[in-house]
Amino acid sequence: MLDFNSIKDILAQSKTIAVIGAKDKTSQPVDMVGRYLISAGFNVIPVHPKRQNVWGLKTYPSIKDVEEPVDIVDLFRASQFCPDHAREVLQLAQPPKLFWMQSGIRSPEAEELLAGTPTQVVSDECLMVVHRRLFR
Repeated sequence: MLDFNSIKDILAQSKTIAVIGAKDKTSQPVDMVGRYLISAGFNVIPVHPKRQNVWGLKTYPSIKDVEEPVDIVDLFRASQFCPDHAREVLQLAQPPKLFWMQSGIRSPEAEELLAGTPTQVVSDECLMVVHRRLFR
């Protein structure tokens, strides 16, 4: 886990966040976090294999389909799916600065896959809560 000063520096430099598992169902945490990130000024790119328009934004089936560099990959997927997403991140031409697994999500395998790469890993933390704590 990064220290909060490092996280603050990375968040301050980041502009684009891909939200994997994006859904605009008001009862789900991903909806609240996605809307918060948009309101905080981030360029949010929803990623979901079946949805096509989340938060009124073009939604991509996979992180590999996103057409622009992403600073942060924010995961709202069960832990067992995180290693596959880490493998996808390793295939990107430009690696993200952060691979962020939301509250309740941990994957030692994903962390191991990304160890030694430019992508830092955050586990079991809510990006919205951390951003609010550091910037509000």
